[in-house]
Amino acid sequence: MKHSTTQQTRRGHRGPARQLGRTLALVLPVVLVLSGTLAVTRVNWSGNPSDSVLTATDVTSAGDAKKAAARAPQDVLRDQLLTELQEKDPGTALTHLQQAVHERPSLARHCASIARALGRAAVRVYGPNRAQSYARPVCDTAFASGVAAAHS
Repeated sequence: MKHSTTQQTRRGHRGPARQLGRTLALVLPVVLVLSGTLAVTRVNWSGNPSDSVLTATDVTSAGDAKKAAARAPQDVLRDQLLTELQEKDPGTALTHLQQAVHERPSLARHCASIARALGRAAVRVYGPNRAQSYARPVCDTAFASGVAAAHS
């Protein structure tokens, strides 16, 4: 009898270790792949040592004419509309967004993100209640969701 008890005890001790090993076998490859992916995104692929890490300010810098010319059309449009929102009102900016998407259908896939950015900016400039009063169904309800996100 003692022999069978010893066998059960040994199996009992191997159970949690085996389960931990299985968990590590499943989790470790995922962690390694993710960390490798993140490492690749931080590699300087341009060959220019000054561009080692691209930041958001590098993309939105308006001082350099070459950078402005190389920027994506949706980024240029977003910046123009954000300026217009501050100088005039969100309604005017939304109207011009709608017109731009109508004139250039390729901008349609960026419409919602631009409208959300306008909504967040409107809350900063006008406050949540007044910003919400400008909401209209441009790009679905993206402007209103930008207002709600900035308010919460």
